[in-house]
Amino acid sequence: MINLSEIFQILPLLIIGAGILLSLVLEMYSKQSEKVLPWISVFLFIIAGIYSLFSINETRMIVFHNMLSVGGNTHVFYFIFNIGAALVCLLSIDYIKKYGTYYGEYYILVQSSVLGMMLMAGAKDLLVIFMGLEIMSVSFYVLAGLNRKRLSANEASLKYFLLGAFATGFVVYGIALIYGSAQTTSLEVITAKFSALSTNLLFIVGVLLFLVGFSFKIAAFPFHMWVPDVYQGSPTTIAGLFSTGGKAAAFSSIIITLIAIFSNSAQNVFAPYLAVIATLSMLFGSIVAIAQDNIKRMLAYSSISHAGYLTIGLAAGNQDGVAGIIFYLAAYTFMNLGAFGIVAMIEGEAESNLTISSYAGLSSRKPLLAAMLALFMFSLAGIPPFAGFFGKYYVFIAAIKSDLTWLAIVGVFSSAISVYFYLRIVVLMYFKELSSELTLFESKTGLIAVIISSILVILLGIFPGSILQLITNFM
Repeated sequence: MINLSEIFQILPLLIIGAGILLSLVLEMYSKQSEKVLPWISVFLFIIAGIYSLFSINETRMIVFHNMLSVGGNTHVFYFIFNIGAALVCLLSIDYIKKYGTYYGEYYILVQSSVLGMMLMAGAKDLLVIFMGLEIMSVSFYVLAGLNRKRLSANEASLKYFLLGAFATGFVVYGIALIYGSAQTTSLEVITAKFSALSTNLLFIVGVLLFLVGFSFKIAAFPFHMWVPDVYQGSPTTIAGLFSTGGKAAAFSSIIITLIAIFSNSAQNVFAPYLAVIATLSMLFGSIVAIAQDNIKRMLAYSSISHAGYLTIGLAAGNQDGVAGIIFYLAAYTFMNLGAFGIVAMIEGEAESNLTISSYAGLSSRKPLLAAMLALFMFSLAGIPPFAGFFGKYYVFIAAIKSDLTWLAIVGVFSSAISVYFYLRIVVLMYFKELSSELTLFESKTGLIAVIISSILVILLGIFPGSILQLITNFM
């Protein structure tokens, strides 16, 4: 029996699902699909994102036979995924023409990946997490190698597929062991019995395998091997989607699986694993990023270090940690998409202008772009009063409250290292002469996306307390 109220509750999912079907029909039968699909995608993502934002205050419910949750922080994640994807589509309109990769399935795959992310964030069953993970991952594998004429794109797609499939094996085996020990895949039941199950070795091993599988997805050390080559070989706008939406979806799945720990109803037996992963990711990402000359590889190693900062919130194992992670993910999504967006606009037709030295003297050529890139670099470095600073501050405070002060100190030390490679770009833009003639590809839609990202980063930096309170209210 179909429950109409439940159908209405999952409206954001239905909007994206219906949009995928509409886009498929348009791609097959309309000669104008190349012009129409990007704007349909942007419209769908904005509608789903805004609806999710305004329905956050709805009573949290579990629908469809305890398979999906709606309302609260689930809708915060929906907002992050959809608005992030809308910005990616705006950045892509001109970029894929320059990149030579307009294929009809591009926007359909972006929509499908977002549907997978939303299923992961709203899941109340391990099988729904797995289904969402596969929908997102398969879309990402194809998007990474969309420009099949370039060897680097083929390499990126193949590496992502092979290591992604390897990671999925850990997740599936972990789910199997969890099911074997808990006799259910329902996260509600597992959460209720978490304390008792924590004494079962089979359950502990299952959850650890599950975490290892998702450590690949969040690009944490030592499961980061795919990140630099995939980000460099993929279209720049898609690399931005990988590093933001994909990371946020993976963290949402970890949070809902371990919610018993974060609500203080069970002991955090996984804290040692998470603390080690966080430490190694922060230090490795920050140190190796210094040596990078390609800006996409630098942002890739930066992504590894940010995965480490976010994992501090998981290691803390308290509500402050979860609230800090969600705020950090919102801030990181918009500042990183903005940075990748500017890189996409400056990138030349044959993957030129991707070296960090290409940005020398940018302030004299494109003062607006240089100012916004400086804003994103300051925020990524965690310099106050930008959004990135407050994201780090909240997860560090959560660690201190959990007696993991040493982990917060490592995080501060890693942030200090990262300041060098972020500010190096700012110094080049403002204090170095233009080394060579830089041919820029004008993109009005790309500029709009970057401006929106800048505004959102500034707003998150101005009102961090209000946004954190909103997130905390729905823990």
